[in-house]
Amino acid sequence: MQATVQLHGRVLWLSDRAEAVTRQLAGESLTRAEAGPLRDQISTDEMTPAWACLAFDETLGDAVYIGLRCGADTADPAGVFPVRSKAVREGGFALSVSGLRRGKGSSREASPFAEWCAGIRIVIAESFERIYAQNCQNLGLLMSTDLALAERLQAGEAVPIEAFLEDCDPLGVDIVRSGGLFGYTRRRLAGDVVAPRPAHAPGAMTYGEKIIAMALGVPRVRAGDAVFVPADWRFSHEYVTPMAVSVLRHAFGDTVPELHDPASMLCFEDHLTHFDTMSAEGGGLPPLVDAARRLGAAQHAFCAQHDLRLHGRATGGGSEGICHALMLERYALPGQVIVGTDSHTPHCGAVGAFAFGVGATEMASAWLTGDARLAVPGTCLVHLRSRLPAGVGAKDLALHLLHLPYVRDGRAIGQIIEFSGEAVKHLSTDERATLTNMVAEIGGLTGLIVPDAETVRYLRERRGIDVALAPWMTSDAQASYAHVIEIDCARLGAMVASPGDPGNGMALSQLPAEVPIDIAYGGSCTGSKREDLRACHDVLAWGLSQGHKVADGVRFYLQYGSEDVRAWCEAQGYADVFAAAGVTMLSPGCGACVNAGPGVSRSPGEVVISAQNRNFPGRSGPGQMWLGSPATVAASALAGYIVGFDQLRRDGFAAHAESLPDRRCGEVSRAGRGG
Repeated sequence: MQATVQLHGRVLWLSDRAEAVTRQLAGESLTRAEAGPLRDQISTDEMTPAWACLAFDETLGDAVYIGLRCGADTADPAGVFPVRSKAVREGGFALSVSGLRRGKGSSREASPFAEWCAGIRIVIAESFERIYAQNCQNLGLLMSTDLALAERLQAGEAVPIEAFLEDCDPLGVDIVRSGGLFGYTRRRLAGDVVAPRPAHAPGAMTYGEKIIAMALGVPRVRAGDAVFVPADWRFSHEYVTPMAVSVLRHAFGDTVPELHDPASMLCFEDHLTHFDTMSAEGGGLPPLVDAARRLGAAQHAFCAQHDLRLHGRATGGGSEGICHALMLERYALPGQVIVGTDSHTPHCGAVGAFAFGVGATEMASAWLTGDARLAVPGTCLVHLRSRLPAGVGAKDLALHLLHLPYVRDGRAIGQIIEFSGEAVKHLSTDERATLTNMVAEIGGLTGLIVPDAETVRYLRERRGIDVALAPWMTSDAQASYAHVIEIDCARLGAMVASPGDPGNGMALSQLPAEVPIDIAYGGSCTGSKREDLRACHDVLAWGLSQGHKVADGVRFYLQYGSEDVRAWCEAQGYADVFAAAGVTMLSPGCGACVNAGPGVSRSPGEVVISAQNRNFPGRSGPGQMWLGSPATVAASALAGYIVGFDQLRRDGFAAHAESLPDRRCGEVSRAGRGG
């Protein structure tokens, strides 16, 4: 690799001022001061919206930053989107600069790959999300958290390459110097390098550290160790598998090496299986439907070629199940290591598995080696004192966590998030999965709950297996934690997150005004488990007993997380209640959560209350999306405005009737909507 780096192109300052971005795209070069405040917390949904990721070749460069929302210089609460198709590629930019927590959200490697395809070779930000940063390294993009470097490069200075290696661990340095992960993997396969292994003396460890040490066969690991950890399961879905296959073929041509232990590889078709339904309802464009089918076909061909297990489409539409739902229901076990091509892979931490998301390049490498790159992080202990009050669930707790300064400021990025305390003991495994699932929104590497009697009960009930927990499956009393968050759960109430970011949490009781809704959505991997559907059923059953169905003008969608969940709900008689209440039931699949199914908004004025995990701009349509618990979503669907179940039972419907918009003529007033 070259000893110095010079800028061969322009600097794009990703400003929070739309006019500053527009001026740069029009050909004007700005200084850092002229660009104004940089955008913080740019999500991968903004870098490459979901529809753009239907491409998995160089055409991705046409869509980079097309979902970027800027709002500092506009009175529009929804912000404006100044980047147009091909604008970045045609602008000759080679360096992109932003603020805190760049690349939060989905683990889509399409985002840094799109930057590469558009000509970006260097990305600088005040801080990076873990998966995005690792994807950049794997692709060979240079990175730094020193914003002064951008000014030096813009001034024409030749900067030593070491300036871009300061934030790298030793393994990361080797990967960057190898030109990316596949350059390093080639060297591993050829025997030129050997993956590093820690050599520490035995000592106290957290539960997560113990899992890594057991997988590596070493007495101890410590925060900062850079390793390749063997995985018990490697899984991908149709949104990413084709790109990973393309990476393999680009690296090896038609002579791809033999895959490592295909029996431990799984594929899922779950993200785009509702595009057909969406198109039939007038909400999906035929070219996008065709692109989704091509992705599915590419994954089918890969699975057939290598005899891999594929959980595909269900007979009646949708999917056999969302990948995270099926991984937890059928595969994950305490103490295992699981890697998946999705940021919500930590879902499986609910049963004590060390599960984390990786990008397409890392998965392609893992297919060959059986292990995944991991920089052992510090552990943040979230100690949950007391029990959650009645009517307050894990989603409310997750939204409370997300608005805490430690999380909002990005200090939990890349950490293991371990949940403990009395509240955890009284949560079902489905509810625990909500906590570990939303570690993705926290920015953590993985979420973990030490397995216990509830774990044994769950595995016996769901899979009919008896699991004996090993004595080592706990955190040592003397283990070192990077940070400890103490929460008195008895003081918590129902929470919501206002549009734009899951970290925009507020107590439901503190809403300044009623927020009428157009759509209620109970789905996604976060909100479609048995316990989630049970919560919705209980609210709707109460509503029917009071003579109420889903409010006029509100479309309420509920989605099963898997066919197993559907069968259980039907056996409980829930389907009859859902039908009587006026709910539209959806087959399993990611659907609206990735803007690919019924439940998405169709216009900026529509307001959605959703049980999913993210509400980034454009994530699920152009409307204003609020996040809440399944119970809050169902209660809001009955009322026609955002409300908690306890409040609805206490105050009833009548007190609010006069303040609601008149929907009888199909027109909805936007006054008082908030957010």
